[in-house]
Amino acid sequence: MASKNKNMAKSDKGAVTLQQESENGRIRVPKTSELVADQIREQIIRGELNEDDTLPPEGTLMVTLGISRPTLREAFRILEAENLISVVRGSRSGARVHKPSTELVSRYAGYVLESQKTTIADLYAARLAIEPTVVRWLAIEKGQTPGMAKVKSTLEELNEMLINEQYDEFINNIAYFHQVLVEATGNKTLSFMNRLLLNLARTHQNDYQRRQPRSTEERMKSIRVGFKSYAKLVNLIESGNVEEAVEHWRLHLRNANETWAGRGEADRIVDSLPR
Repeated sequence: MASKNKNMAKSDKGAVTLQQESENGRIRVPKTSELVADQIREQIIRGELNEDDTLPPEGTLMVTLGISRPTLREAFRILEAENLISVVRGSRSGARVHKPSTELVSRYAGYVLESQKTTIADLYAARLAIEPTVVRWLAIEKGQTPGMAKVKSTLEELNEMLINEQYDEFINNIAYFHQVLVEATGNKTLSFMNRLLLNLARTHQNDYQRRQPRSTEERMKSIRVGFKSYAKLVNLIESGNVEEAVEHWRLHLRNANETWAGRGEADRIVDSLPR
């Protein structure tokens, strides 16, 4: 770790980097604690520090960096707030490193959407804009992308749940099927955006089912129809029937939207807090 810290600040008085603040056009000199946090954050993001690695003890870092204990602890508080490290108070070992979390970022993005009064209809419209395009890409490749193997294995797991009449498990894994379908494209940006939508949709669907309970017979009929649609989609993708695959999935999503975003649900505000 010592060699990785050569570029860190050498003293509390050594902060010379300037940042232009947009507000009022004022120039601000970053605090040394911010510079230290920047350096550690950079090492985590670039993979120089990995999940569950530990930073050197405080005393070692203070000597290596030439900074005071309050400065180091302030830098740690910054990184803790970003969930990039966790510090066990009183422990003799260093802070534990955590890689940036998709779940954490998507959760915060959910807070933003909820604060903006985003509706359930808006949420499902976004999904309808993404997934048919994904299906088109996959069908053009005839399902030959590396990620399609995971889609098929997920389909097999859903089939086992259907055979065993595991309704709750099946419902809980529907979102995962949609997730791996988008991830099969290999597009990380689109996969991240889709994960956000799925997290919000899952929260809404769980809440909807509590408010609108169905009989066991109705639930089993629903998952049988759903599984049949998933299996047909995979077959269409692998056979390269592009337009048919796209139209099939667009219809599937519209039908699903009529369930989840119908009956007065469309105007409800998305809920980013799991119940």
